[in-house]
Amino acid sequence: VILLLNSMANASSKLPAELAAAVLSSSESLPADSVVVKGYEFNEGVNFDGIFANCLSTGFQSTSFARAVGEIHRMIDMKQKDISSENLVKISSNPLKPRPTNCTIFLGYTSNMISAGTREVIRYLVEHKMVDVIVTTAGGVEEDFIKCMAPTYIGEFSLSGRDLRKRGINRIGNLLEPNDNYCHFEDWLMPILDKMLEEELDSGQVWTPSKFIHRLGREINNKESVYYWAYKNNIPVFSPALTDGSIGDMLFFHTYRHDRSITLDIVQDVRLINIQALKAANTGMIILGGGVVKHHICNANLMRNGADFSVFVNTASEFDGSDSGARPDEAISWGKIRIDANPVKVYGEASFIFPLLVAQTFAKHVELFPP
Repeated sequence: VILLLNSMANASSKLPAELAAAVLSSSESLPADSVVVKGYEFNEGVNFDGIFANCLSTGFQSTSFARAVGEIHRMIDMKQKDISSENLVKISSNPLKPRPTNCTIFLGYTSNMISAGTREVIRYLVEHKMVDVIVTTAGGVEEDFIKCMAPTYIGEFSLSGRDLRKRGINRIGNLLEPNDNYCHFEDWLMPILDKMLEEELDSGQVWTPSKFIHRLGREINNKESVYYWAYKNNIPVFSPALTDGSIGDMLFFHTYRHDRSITLDIVQDVRLINIQALKAANTGMIILGGGVVKHHICNANLMRNGADFSVFVNTASEFDGSDSGARPDEAISWGKIRIDANPVKVYGEASFIFPLLVAQTFAKHVELFPP
C-alpha cells in the first residue's frame, strides 16, 4: 500500500497541477458503519436465505429489496407488541370491531396482481389474517371471483390483438382470458344483484363497495377466493373505483332488467377506511402498483399524520409527477408517511418481487398469526 501511494505521489508530481487536481483528488472517509458491496459466494453452495440476506450488500434494487424485507419485519414485530390501554380504547371504538392489533397493515394492489398467480400469495395473507385492510381496483375484485369459475392462461405479450379479438380471447400482458369467463361471471352475479336490489328496496339496505365485496365473498363460498377469506376473517376490502371494470358493466346491464340497479354509497366507505387509520395503534402500508389503490391507502393514513411503516413496489418513475411513480419521500411531504419513518420503494415488477417478499417475511412467521 505504501509503495502504491508513493507511486501515485510520484506520478501526480509529474502531471500538470490542473490535471492532477481533476483526476487524482483525494477522498473523504465514509462513515465507519458503511456497508461494503459484496455479492453472494456460490462456492459456499446454494442457500436461498443466504442469497436474500446478501441482497443488502449487493446494491441497486437488491438492496432496496432487502430493506423492504426489513421494513415488513418491523411491521410484524410491531404487531406482536402489547397494545397500550389508550390504544385499546381507540381500537375498541372502531365500528368494524377488528381483532386488536398493535399494527394495522394496509395491503393495496392493482387488478393485474389478481389476474396473475400473485393472487394465491395475496389469498395466503388474507387466509392467515396477516393483513388487516385491503384496497384494490374493480378488476382486483372481479378477477378473483372469475377464477373460481374458469381459468386464466399463460400466453405471450406479442400475440396479435386483432387475432385475439376475433377469437374472443382477452389479453392481460402475457395472460389470456377467454371472454366466456366474463359470461360465467354475469350468470353468477345477476341473481345476486337481483337479491341485493330487493333487499335495498324492501328494507332500505344501504350498499357500499366494501359491503358489496363482503357479500360476494360470502356468496362465492370458495376457499380459493381472496374475498371468501376476507369475508370469513372480517377483513374490509375497499374499492373506490368498483364500477371501473366488469362489475361496472354488470351493474349497467342490471339497469336494463329493473330500470335501475343497486345504490353504492362511496362516502360511507371513505369514512370507514379513514377510521381504520384513525383508530389504529400503528399502521403499515404495503402497496403493489400505483393509481387509486396507492393514493387511497396513503390518503387514509394522512388522517393520522402518516403511516409508521411503508413498502411500495412498482415500476413507475416520478418524473411525470404522477402519484403512481412518487417516491415515499413525496408522501412524507403530504403527511401520508411519518417524518421519522424509514419507508422503502422497490423499483420492480410485483408479480416477481412480492412472492419473494412474502417468503422472507410473513411466511417465516405464520405461527405468530392466530388461527
